Amino acid sequence: MTVTVIADIVASRRLRDRAGAQRTIAETVDRVQHDLPVASSPLTAVVGDELQGEYPTLSDALASLLLVRLALPDEIDCRFGIGVGEVRPIALAERVVPEGPAWWAAREAIEYVERLQQRAAPHARTWIVGAEGEDATMSETIALAAAYALSRDQQVSTMSERTRRLTYGRCLGRSQRELASAEDVSQSAVSQALAAAGSTALVEGFLTLTARRSA
Repeated sequence: MTVTVIADIVASRRLRDRAGAQRTIAETVDRVQHDLPVASSPLTAVVGDELQGEYPTLSDALASLLLVRLALPDEIDCRFGIGVGEVRPIALAERVVPEGPAWWAAREAIEYVERLQQRAAPHARTWIVGAEGEDATMSETIALAAAYALSRDQQVSTMSERTRRLTYGRCLGRSQRELASAEDVSQSAVSQALAAAGSTALVEGFLTLTARRSA
């Protein structure tokens, strides 16, 4: 089983500098991979505003994508379609083409989350689809993970850029004192910002996703 991700830029046509936005996303992905090196193939631009990547587990993908969302600036946002299943890459003379049920599922997922965003859940940014043939246990895991992702997206989408930075730092184990020094604010201000945004729940969720790696 492989976990594949297709990402694209939300409202990319309204961006003043699309090339600059793509550079920022690439730098963010590099930073996240440095801080949490879990992607077997980090998100990489493939065509237009689309990026593709692969992860060994669903927990790895969800943890990494949370950090990506937290690290992006206010003016840039991405949505993510996650597919779970088999990958069957096609080797051509010049490159390898991603293919297989996991990629078809990721495409279905990103199309679904875009529709969801336009209708019932404007803050939705992540959806997960299992490839045909996944067993009942994995199907239930995917359903629970998708519900978690929706709630998480709602929370992240309503945070300020500074609060996202602070939450990112807490996910990586940085103390409130360290974060206050980096932001040039008081530790009390950091504590209040994190509490108001409910960041502790996000951090605890992140630590749950990454617990296997630190065990």
